Amino acid sequence: MLRTSQGGAGNGTAAADRRAMSIGAVLAQLREEFPEVTISKIRFLEAEGLVEPERTPSGYRKFSSEDVEKLAQVLRMQRDHYLPLKVIREYLDALARGEQAALPSPGGQKDLADSCWDAAAGAPTAARIGRAELLAVTGADEGQLTEWESYGLIVPEPEGGYDAEAVNVAKLVSDLGRFGLEPRHLRAVRAAAEREAGLVEQVVAPLRRHRNPQTRARAEATAQELAELSVRLHAALVQTALRIRSH
Repeated sequence: MLRTSQGGAGNGTAAADRRAMSIGAVLAQLREEFPEVTISKIRFLEAEGLVEPERTPSGYRKFSSEDVEKLAQVLRMQRDHYLPLKVIREYLDALARGEQAALPSPGGQKDLADSCWDAAAGAPTAARIGRAELLAVTGADEGQLTEWESYGLIVPEPEGGYDAEAVNVAKLVSDLGRFGLEPRHLRAVRAAAEREAGLVEQVVAPLRRHRNPQTRARAEATAQELAELSVRLHAALVQTALRIRSH
């Protein structure tokens, strides 16, 4: 069972601060029961509306003990019952309304997009989605996907199929394509991302090599936090550049 912080009889604000956790702390707590969980999966479940953590003025996520337990509940239903997220969300919403909802059966869930996203979120029945499923999710055709791969924007797993990050990239590339941006235009974006990843790796590499297992375990959380800061900086710089050019 997950451990959650308990507030004492002291100041209510201080107790709330103790219960508020960063995404890295949530990851460490969830991994006691779910060793394969990642920060990307937690963010994915947030994006799907399963939890809604508070944000600090600077934009950092702050999860409550209730958020952590809800994430654990979602992960258990995926692991033990193989349910897609749409079904899990409907079940949890029914419980929140006070209804006596029975845990649904995964049988008959044929919606392709839900199945793909459930796999991308790390459902134990499929860690990846196939080529046909990726085409269905993005609305792309075979020629477009082949072109994305030729420019290195989408990279299949060595064993075949595509992981959650590849699905996210494919959807973004598809959306940008509606504005006339072709894969050749996105090579600079890919190159910049690789340089930023190199900088992050320089910072976390000593943590990965550390003799202390807890320090090594913090490497991924640190890498994800640095990646998020890098993305925010990139967005701010793009906005600044656009504002300068508009003057």
